[in-house]
Amino acid sequence: MAMASAMDLSPPTFRCHSNRKLQLLCQATAGTEPQSGLSVSGSKLAARSGQDRLLKVPISNIRNFSIIAHIDHGKSTLADKLLQVTGTVQNRDMKEQFLDNMDLERERGITIKLQAARMRYVYEDTPYCLNLIDTPGHVDFSYEVSRSLAACEGALLVVDASQGVEAQTLANVYLALENNLEIIPVLNKIDLPGAEPEKVLKEIEEVIGLDCSKAIFCSAKEGIGITEILDAIVQRIPAPRDTAKNPLRALIFDSYYDPYRGVIVYFRVIDGKVKKGDRIFFMASGKDYFADEVGVLSPNQIQVDELYAGEVGYIAASVRSVADARVGDTITHYGRKAESSLPGYEEATPMVFCGLFPVDADQFPDLRDALEKLQLNDAALKFEPETSSAMGFGFRCGFLGLLHMEIVQERLEREYNLNLITTAPSVVYRVNSVNGDTTLCSNPSRLPDPGQRKSVEEPYVKIELLTPKDYIGALMELAQERRGEFKEMKYIAENRASILYELPLAEMVGDFFDQLKSRTKGYASMEYSVIGYRESDLIKLDILINAEMVEPLSTIVHRDKAYSVGRALTQKLKELIPRQMFKVPIQACIGSKVIASEALSAIRKDVLAKCYGGDISRKKKLLKKQAAGKKRMKAIGRVDVPQEAFMAVLKLEREVL
Repeated sequence: MAMASAMDLSPPTFRCHSNRKLQLLCQATAGTEPQSGLSVSGSKLAARSGQDRLLKVPISNIRNFSIIAHIDHGKSTLADKLLQVTGTVQNRDMKEQFLDNMDLERERGITIKLQAARMRYVYEDTPYCLNLIDTPGHVDFSYEVSRSLAACEGALLVVDASQGVEAQTLANVYLALENNLEIIPVLNKIDLPGAEPEKVLKEIEEVIGLDCSKAIFCSAKEGIGITEILDAIVQRIPAPRDTAKNPLRALIFDSYYDPYRGVIVYFRVIDGKVKKGDRIFFMASGKDYFADEVGVLSPNQIQVDELYAGEVGYIAASVRSVADARVGDTITHYGRKAESSLPGYEEATPMVFCGLFPVDADQFPDLRDALEKLQLNDAALKFEPETSSAMGFGFRCGFLGLLHMEIVQERLEREYNLNLITTAPSVVYRVNSVNGDTTLCSNPSRLPDPGQRKSVEEPYVKIELLTPKDYIGALMELAQERRGEFKEMKYIAENRASILYELPLAEMVGDFFDQLKSRTKGYASMEYSVIGYRESDLIKLDILINAEMVEPLSTIVHRDKAYSVGRALTQKLKELIPRQMFKVPIQACIGSKVIASEALSAIRKDVLAKCYGGDISRKKKLLKKQAAGKKRMKAIGRVDVPQEAFMAVLKLEREVL
């Protein structure tokens, strides 16, 4: 009994004045001096931190910025550390690549879907609201990057101190400069043994022309220089303009589909203010909705009553399709419309096409449903039904680029459990007919006959290759092989060169990037942009098996490459098609002209086995009888090309085209 009374069974309390570390954490997250003797639990601290981020600050204390970098230069790691240091994400909730939500993003180490996060940072006893708008780094999503940058006033340029300036670093910097952003150079990974910060600073100054006298040295992984970056954001990035009294204009920089609430739109308020319950109008799509929910991203969604000029947030208005709220569109009030929309809006135009077919024909309805659901999230994805004699029913799909195509394929297979066959990627050709009409064609089977077409144009790209000087020859050889036109070469540093080429997009959609990396041992990087269409000597290459055209294997190629592609395809098919009871010719043709041919010899029964000598005329009679049977078989026989042969040839087409 005495023992029970002596024991204190009440739960222990942790007081801020007795725990200096927790006291400092309170101070950093709340921005106020903690009271002595105040009991603060972890959950209360998190709730209080969330409430603090919702507190309104003057427009002059708002900073909107993004992080631009080449792939694998530490952009996501730096974003994680900023969220952690500002107390936006608690240590117990923290995980690597916090803003990358998809498994695919984590595996590949790339950002596919951009995110936004609101942080609170106290600088010289004054609270500031920092809005980080994340950007995908890949060239396929350059339009989304440009809209994200348009929603900012500044950007952190993150460069790996061991690798230096890369191709996408340059491309994204030029986008930022076009939007008149304040750029803060940040050298990441300075803790690596191979880091050469002084050399990289010189490279940035020479190549990009930025003043690096105030560049920040940091290591996002080790947490070095993070406070200096936050201070620089407050000091050097300008505040948004105070236009809260003007009619509402808000820029959409991202949107995604939620199965319960419809499309959730991420936006930056440029002018005016928006409240919950307002009737809003999308200026490009012409649709209007009621704002059911308005809030901020911190980084999880937190509801607020209103957002005013300079703030970044989300809106849920029961929008049924992402196509109604496209990236780059302008939101305004339905009753008090803005005079003009914000500049820079473009419709997403697919550049690369391929056919998607289910391995199991019964999965066709599932594939259609999966594509429709994906399209709700991805307005750039286009698809239409397609039928193939070899692979049955499927879809012809359009994508922004090769990475976009790979991501959609993987998501279909992972998230919807589909087994798919993919045809070789192709581009959109512009066909000028004899009668003066111009049609767009992405499928070889739809290319008009030679007598009906006057000329065929194909899309060209301007490609910039950044490489160490040792590999210049190998890259120039690669570009020349792909019908590239040399434009310019300049040394951006003592041992690094920039090579500029113009080449057809069709030559790039195969294994160009793989070849680039393998020929330079992974050191080179590339950046490209579409520059328009040019007339080329393009022809349709058909494959005939036993004098029957196999439509899925037809391709559009340049006349100079037709023989090598035809020879490779016929040789591969000879290996893959099973032998028949009759001779099977495999031919590659341009129109009616055969340019490459192989033949599968027939499976023959030895009809002379029973002849033990005797007259030669007896043997000839038996052989003649067999030949007549084979001829009759060939006339009525049909060759079934196995699925494995198609898949192997499609893989080969990707390599040889």
